This record gives sequence, structure tokens and C-alpha cells, in this order.
Amino acid sequence: LLFVTFGCSTTAQTFERHRFSSTDPFGYYLAMKPQNEPVRGVLVLLPGFGQIPESVFPETQLPNVAYANQLLTIVVAGGPTLHLSDPVAARFDAAFRHVQENFGVDSDRFILGGFSAGGTLALRYVERCYEQEAAVIQPRAVFTVDSPVDLFEIWDYFQRELARDYSAAGTNEAKFASELMQKEIGTPATDAATYARLTPFRVRLDEPGNERFLRNIPVRAYHDVDVVWQLQNRRRGLYESNALPASELIARLLLLGNERAEFIQSKTPGRRSNGTRHPHSWSIVDAVEAVQWMLKILEE
Repeated sequence: LLFVTFGCSTTAQTFERHRFSSTDPFGYYLAMKPQNEPVRGVLVLLPGFGQIPESVFPETQLPNVAYANQLLTIVVAGGPTLHLSDPVAARFDAAFRHVQENFGVDSDRFILGGFSAGGTLALRYVERCYEQEAAVIQPRAVFTVDSPVDLFEIWDYFQRELARDYSAAGTNEAKFASELMQKEIGTPATDAATYARLTPFRVRLDEPGNERFLRNIPVRAYHDVDVVWQLQNRRRGLYESNALPASELIARLLLLGNERAEFIQSKTPGRRSNGTRHPHSWSIVDAVEAVQWMLKILEE
């Protein structure tokens, strides 16, 4: 059973700030210790593109529900990036070593989840954990919250968004992100091998790609597939949604034999902490049901 009062503030429980790097501006994590000992597992949350760890707590009840159910919540940021570079992977490694040393948790008690670009990083990081022989942690599960899972597809989407030029928010995001991607990793046309190495999944690939490293662990992709909102507010169809590649990722994992791969359609419309209706929100995750899912996995 999960005991939580949803009427309380998300800051009703306090979090601790732990710095593990003196030179990295994102070299710290926030930790919310559970109400009762012992710690049953670690819930790692990754915020979206360029967001700081503090941004997560007002947007989701996940830390509160974890607090009531003996899960330690850790929030660490990937920074302003859409891909898991070696320095970002090293940052996560350092953070998770610090967590193990300071909280005495085993390396196989971690579950990772991320919002937007944070989910992209979470997926590729977990893949790398099972791709490498000596990983810092062996995550038990991973989930994404309206995340782009295919770097090739998100590049193409940005180009279509620039051509559409309907929403200032969408156009500005597409311009900034595509320029950043081109600067850091090139384009799919000129640097396909780099994209193939960095992307968690590739839709237009006949054989299994990096997703093959997820075949033995639970994977969830959360989405609010509200095409009416997208059409009315952004002039985007389903083809432009993060849900389309994510649904194909889940389909491929199922074909690989992963019966614990799930596409989760939000039961309630996404909403930001300021009350704004937006499908691209942390709130599309049912926190109570999600923590129930995590506890079941940790008990296996």
C-alpha cells in the first residue's frame, strides 16, 4: 500500500544537496530520504533539457510517494544536451558512486526515469550499463516521460518545425536545439555513425540497435497522446509527437521478447505546476501506480 496525502506541498519533505564535483556546474544531486528505513531502492529522476534538479519537485508527486514507501529519491541533471556524451555519462557515474557510498545502497537497487531530454539520457545510460562489462550500477528498470527516443527522428522533426514556423515556442526550440546538435555531433547526413552510437533507438533500422540492451529489464514510455491539443495549439499531427517513435521502441522490445516493455497512455491530461494544460509535463505519470510498479520490480 502507498500512503500519501496529495493535498500537501511537494516540498513538505526536505531534500539534501550533495556535491560530487567542484568544477562541474551540474555536479550535484538532490536527495530526498524516505520516511522509514531501510531504503528499499533508489528512484533516480532526470530533469529536462538544461533544467536544474530543483525544477523537478514542484512538477511531480513521485518524490513524495517514494518518500512514503522507503524509496530514496535522487535528482541529477544532464544539462543542456539531447545526447549522452561521455562527460555526461561520467557525471552520472560519479553521482551514483556517491549515492552508494553515502547511503549504503547496492548497485542493483536503482530505477531511472527522466522527463523529455532527461528520459533520452536515462534510456541511453541504462543501455550503456548493460553494454559495458564494468558499470557503476545495474539499473532494475527505466522509464521516460514524453521523451524523444530517436536522435535521427528528433533532428528531422526540428527541421519540419522550422519550416512550419507556426508556434514561436516550437520554432525557437527547434532552432536552438538543431544548432546545438549540429555544433556538438553534426547532422545525421554528415555524421550518421555518431548518431547511431548515441541514439537510444533508431526507428529506421531493420535490425535491433541500442535498444537490444534493454531486452531484459522493465521499460516504460509515458505519453499524453492528445492530438487535438497539438493540432489546435501547435499545428502538429501525431507524426510530430514523441509518442510515435516511443511506441515503435516498445513494439521492438516486445518483439525481442521483453514482455515488460510498456507504452503508458496518461489517464489524466498533462498539467504544469502553474496550472497550464500541456501534454509535455511530468504530471502525466500516475505517481502512486508508478511507485507500485517500482516496488514490485525491486521485490523480484
